[in-house]
Order: sequence, then structure tokens, then C-alpha cells
Amino acid sequence: MKKEFTPKTLADYFKYSISAFADNKAYSIIKGESLTFKEFGQRVKDLVKTFDENGIKDGAKIALLGGSMPNWPVAYMAATTSARIIVPLLPDFTAFEIANILEHSECKAIIISKRLIYKLSDAMRERLEFIICLDTLEILKVPSDNNLDNTDLIEPQPAQVPHREPKQDDTASIIYTSGTSGQSKGVILTHRNIVANLKMIYELYPVDQNDVFLSILPLSHAYECTIGMIYPMTEGSSVYYLDGAPTPSLLMPALKNIRPSIMLSVPLIVEKIYKNKVRPMFTKNWFMQFVYSIGPVRRLLHMVAGKKLVEMFGGRLRFFGIGGAKLDASVERFLKDAKFPYAIGYGLTECSPLLAGAVGKFPLQTTGPILKQMQVRIADANSNGIGEIQVKGDNVMQGYYKDPLRTEAAFTPDGWFRTKDLGKLDKKGNIYIKGRVDNMMLGANGENIYPEEIESIIRENDFVLECIVVRKNDKMIAKVYFNYDQIEALKEFNELSYDEKLANIKKELLENVNDKVNKSSKISEIVEQQVPFEKTATQKIKRFLYT
Repeated sequence: MKKEFTPKTLADYFKYSISAFADNKAYSIIKGESLTFKEFGQRVKDLVKTFDENGIKDGAKIALLGGSMPNWPVAYMAATTSARIIVPLLPDFTAFEIANILEHSECKAIIISKRLIYKLSDAMRERLEFIICLDTLEILKVPSDNNLDNTDLIEPQPAQVPHREPKQDDTASIIYTSGTSGQSKGVILTHRNIVANLKMIYELYPVDQNDVFLSILPLSHAYECTIGMIYPMTEGSSVYYLDGAPTPSLLMPALKNIRPSIMLSVPLIVEKIYKNKVRPMFTKNWFMQFVYSIGPVRRLLHMVAGKKLVEMFGGRLRFFGIGGAKLDASVERFLKDAKFPYAIGYGLTECSPLLAGAVGKFPLQTTGPILKQMQVRIADANSNGIGEIQVKGDNVMQGYYKDPLRTEAAFTPDGWFRTKDLGKLDKKGNIYIKGRVDNMMLGANGENIYPEEIESIIRENDFVLECIVVRKNDKMIAKVYFNYDQIEALKEFNELSYDEKLANIKKELLENVNDKVNKSSKISEIVEQQVPFEKTATQKIKRFLYT
């Protein structure tokens, strides 16, 4: 980026990018539609004109509901660069959740993909004044039209409301979180917030017009939206989307085809690759298990596997960002031994979203230091230095939409944002996250119990894919979704019945975990979870459903 260029709004970034990188590929579907920055810019301008001609005023809220495709960033930038407000909705939201959010946010307009139109109730279709098809950007309904089923282009009645340039402190987006607590809140992010975070991200890890991003996470989540969609636009990088969910059948050919240099992921995806593809190679028989237990040999095997993993990702991967939840310790040890180009990010939607990042050489299980231009403190730290992580910075949200009580509770009297994450800092400023304030339990003697730390130990077991630790009748219970493929594979050298194998695994798991935790954190029972846990967009388990 040119040093003299000092963007203040997303509109500034947009104008710069479509001019400086006009012929570069901007957003593409793999083996499908592809837009250069020039074409992307024109499509955004055409959509802004549609807003202007149909009376969509500045400050109006426009909902955006659809899967990843080039028109998603088109819709996002058309709204934000013309001083309107975008309200991204997760495709996984239920029809009930969508109706509540549209009602609460006061959206009168929506841009929605064909395959998700069914999630709009008849009453909601009636209430919305303006509906656009995300796939084609055709108008499906204007204020005078009530027939959503008519998918032909409807000639609008020109109202000619000219848009204005957004200002730094204008709201750019209201993002409704789908958190582990089950309480969806509308996070207000201004242009200043998002632009500040983009500058911080560039200082942490610069990208350029030669980089190729492969996007596998929902664009409606702040993590993918800011870092995986807007950030590459600011530097002329190319972004590719899968034509569907990131299943192995779609992902593997995509990696080979576009050979990405940058990817963003969540821990669960990496953990599944490790437990289903990597670990089985080293534990398939007793001899391999013995060899793998020898530290230097294990690290050598990890290096060999790491080279193959980079090749599997196309061979030119230089940055694999992992965020959204804590990465399993055993998986991170493998990635570090393997010299896989991973990085750890820590953030929240309320911070646009990135707060801290670990890139290059950094200790295991840290998120790295706070981003430059931000401040961090540990509030009410205990004798181990653990307390609530609180932050300040231009990227911190303005508050929760129409929710003054929650907004007030989110900040300290002296203006620090309460992350509700428990953690500590080392001497170099690296942040270590221990768990959530809301999840922490008190032991019989008043000691703090962090269920996330117990879960991390449980997940190190080859036969565990997902788990949560809850309290029941003053006892600690672990609910576990097992790796059934791995359990089934045991039949190669073990003649026990399936039920006997599972009982043995539970017994050994219980003993192993309780050997590694203190007295107050010991597990009294392992309860089988027979189907995967329900999760948020960043693949965090929705704890409120199971506690």
C-alpha cells in the first residue's frame, strides 16, 4: 500500500483498490464466476445505483443472507461505501432467528440467495419493502410490489435518493453474534472500527497482490468478513470461494487447483485433519505406537508429515491462520514440529474482530501479544496472574444495537472492554487464554476450575473428537463425542466387542485425565455424546444447550 494513502473509511479502501488493482482477480468461485477488481467495482456501483433509485436512504439497514460467492462482497461494499448499514446473517440461522433479527435491526431491505428464500416467512416477506436476489442482483420486490415469487426483474420507480460518502464514525455493519451462550446481540461496528483493525492486521502480517486466499468459513462471521474478505481487497489479493461446504470432496481438488498462499480456519477443521489423517499413520499398530512414543523420532515423523501436508494444501501455503476457539495442545505440537506455516489469532466480533496474533516463533498455547495500537490489561488477577482480559482500541465496537444495559455491562467505568475471557500475560506480553468468565466454576474449597483446560486434556486422546465438561450434582462430568472411525479400526489387533472397546476407552480416558488435573478438577464420569455437538459459525460448541 502507498505510504501517502491514509484511508479513513471502507469507501476509501474500495476506491483505491479498484483503481490500483483494476486487472487483478478479486473474487471468484472455483471453476465458476470470476471478477477482476474493475468488474467488482462496476458491479458495486451498479448496486449502489439500484439503492439510490429505489429510495434506500443513507443509514438504512440492509440485511445480507447467503453463502459465499462474489456477489456477497459486492453487496457488502455497495451498502457500506454508500453510507448504508449492512446486517450480515449467518446462513445457519433458523427462520425464527432470522425473523427476530430482521425485526430487531429494523431492516426494511434484504439481499438474499435463492436457496435461502424459504427462510423468510410470509409475514416477513410482506413486511420487507425491498428484496434483491444475491445470486443475480435482480430486484424481487420493491415497496409497491408484494409478489416475491415473481423472479423477473421488476422495473423500479425511480425515487433518486442520492447516496453520500460515509464518515469515519458512521455505522458500517451490525453483526448479530451466534455465541456459545445462546444470546444473540447486534454488534455495532463503525468504519473507524473496521479500518483501524485492517491497519493493525497489515502490521501483524502483510499480504500483497500476489497472494491467493481460499475462503472456507462463513462470510457473515466477523473473522472471515474482515480478514478473509475485506483485507485481501485492500492489498489487491485474490479470493476464491468453494461452490458449497468445505467437504473433502470439494476442498481437496480446490487446494490442488488454486494452490492458496493464505487460508483462515477454525481449530476443529485442523483437529479433524490431524486425528483422522495424520495420527492414524503413526498409531496403526503396536510397533508404530512404540516408535512414535520416542520424542526425537516423533518430531522427525511430524516433519515428514508436515511436508506432505503443505503439499496437500497446494505447495505454496505461507500463512494458515487459526482462530475462533482454542487449538488443541497436541495438534499445535504437531503443527510446530511439522514446521507447518500456522498462526494463531485471538479476537471477538466486538473488536472487528482481531485483538492479538501469534505469527512466526511463539510459545505453544499462546495467542501472541496484543495488536499494535491496542492496550490490554488483566483485571482482578488471582495469585496465578489469571483474570479477565480487558482491552482498549479504535477497533472496539460502539455497543450493542438497542441494548444499553448490555452495552454498559460490556465496558468498565474507565472505558475498557470486558472480553469475558480469562487469561494471563507472560513477560513478553503473550496472552494465554484459560477459559470464559461465564464457564469458570468454583471448587469445594473456593478454587477456580476452568473447564476448557480439562477439555483440552481430554481432546488429546486419539479417540475423542469433541467434548465439554459440565457440573452435575456437584460433580464434574465430561460429555464426549468419540472418534468412532478410530474405535472401529481397533478391530485389526483387538478382538473385543465394540461395546467392550468403548468401555475400556472411557475407563482409560477417565484415569488419564484425572492423573493430569488437580483434585478439584477431577472427572467423575464420561458420558457418551452420540452425535456431534451443535456449534456456532466458528465451530465452538453451544454450551447452553448441554449445561
